[in-house]
Amino acid sequence: MENLLKRITINPDIAHGKPTIRNTRYGVAYILEYLAGGDTVEYLLEEFKDLEKEDIMACLAYTAQMANTKGFQISA
Repeated sequence: MENLLKRITINPDIAHGKPTIRNTRYGVAYILEYLAGGDTVEYLLEEFKDLEKEDIMACLAYTAQMANTKGFQISA
């Protein structure tokens, strides 16, 4: 899981400092919204040619880690 998490970057100069994939403008939340909406990993890889399966898995791993962090809250 640690190797996957290295794919998630936080850079104040990209996407307003929100977590992204490998310093791109693909935000973790953006990818998760697609998955939550029912899109498959295969669909995302077809639509976004520069993403790798490990990038999507990294988004899930990052979110799992954040959900286990004290103070994590879901906004309404």
